[in-house]
Amino acid sequence: MATTSIWSVKGWIGKVVIYAENPDKTENPKFFEKSNMTEEDTQNLSDVIDYAVNDEKTKNKKNILEDETTPIMERFVSGINCQPQNARQRMLKTKKRFGKEGGVVAYHGYQSFAEGEVTPEQAHEIGKKLAVILWGEKYHVIVATHLDKANHLHNHFVVNTVSFKDGKRYHRTEKDYYDMQTQSDNLCREYGLSVLPNPKGKKSKHIAEIKAEEAGKPTLRSMIKNDVDTAIAQSMTEKQFFDTLKNMHYEIDIKKYIYVRPQGRPYFYKLERNLGADYSLEGIRRRILEQSRPDRPLPENYKPPKQYKLKGNLNNRKKITGFRALYFHYCYKLGIFPKNRAKSHKYIHWLFREDLIKLDAISKEARLLVVNKIDTTEQLSLYGDNLQAEMKSLINDRKELYKKSRTVEVKQDENKLSEVKTKISALSKKIGKLRQEVKLCDDITVRSGVIKEKLQTVREDENKQRKDMMKNEQFRRCGRTNR
Repeated sequence: MATTSIWSVKGWIGKVVIYAENPDKTENPKFFEKSNMTEEDTQNLSDVIDYAVNDEKTKNKKNILEDETTPIMERFVSGINCQPQNARQRMLKTKKRFGKEGGVVAYHGYQSFAEGEVTPEQAHEIGKKLAVILWGEKYHVIVATHLDKANHLHNHFVVNTVSFKDGKRYHRTEKDYYDMQTQSDNLCREYGLSVLPNPKGKKSKHIAEIKAEEAGKPTLRSMIKNDVDTAIAQSMTEKQFFDTLKNMHYEIDIKKYIYVRPQGRPYFYKLERNLGADYSLEGIRRRILEQSRPDRPLPENYKPPKQYKLKGNLNNRKKITGFRALYFHYCYKLGIFPKNRAKSHKYIHWLFREDLIKLDAISKEARLLVVNKIDTTEQLSLYGDNLQAEMKSLINDRKELYKKSRTVEVKQDENKLSEVKTKISALSKKIGKLRQEVKLCDDITVRSGVIKEKLQTVREDENKQRKDMMKNEQFRRCGRTNR
């Protein structure tokens, strides 16, 4: 199974070539630049490509790592109609020769394989064949295969925008998306690999989105789908459906197809293309007409809430305050507390949407606050300082072990060397956990302020909606009285 995509890249062409060839440096693609260089100089910087294709950097090699538990990354780099060493220069010369140096500088594509289905060599071979089929007749292409720490094999493609054959520009279209996935599927079948189902009229999913859905995590597509389903369930007419979506803070554009844009998002999403034929204009009309009443019935396994008798006085209960109370309230607003309640179709405010995708991070932060009973900024700061002090002590201990491992006495004794390495590995794991907790403390400091602002905004929005509903109800009552 392999998923594909391709998108345009603006800027300078060296940056995208570094991204494809050096997965270790994607966060800082200018890492290999020399000091005091101009933008023009960076476009002709050969050291970047030389580093990317160096044998010592592109093959498996046992390096001395700070954390010895980190897997070694493997990668392969090839060129189509060019050599990796001179790919950027060839691309730039082609642009200059045809006078097309502006605009989009390159297209960056990927082909991602399911875990464990292919070897790195097979993945790279499939990637090269795909590049030849799609772009081999006219364009310079870099093909780079990455094997990351999660054993996730994927190919990166860097395609020049100008043809060396006739100077025509490459323009990515919907057909290019389809052709890329189709040819990728054909090659997967040829190599005996599984093929991702892609029903007609529905956009294929990124492998990361598939894994998120399998893990039960929300995605933007799943949230839009849930909102549309909720709007359909609550409506008896087409007008009610669109009014409900607007009340959910969606902007709607109706032409031949339905396009929606969630508030805070830059792009419109075509419902039929992203969600399937049931979300076309006709499909939504049919689903509304099939309903005998608005809103969906309760699930078959629905049980009324249990009733409990209270012993004691609620006034004497110990209240949770500060950070813990803030996070508990926010988790309730996000719909994840209480854990075992029946799934609700209640609309979740658009301000909370992006945090639904960050539930893992929020859960870790809430767990840290609960386990360590942290409620105030002072408690959080003190806890973070203690973590820093403990981490500093462990790092010093590890430095001493590194020094010990380089002594003649330890080097000549395999048992002693193995024992020292085991201790270093254990310290590295402890340091890594402490570093994660320190980051959680920093994130809580930032996120708590953002959560407070969001809750205040939502509270004001809900109060305004409540007042508007009361006014409308008064108008309706006045109308009945006058009749």
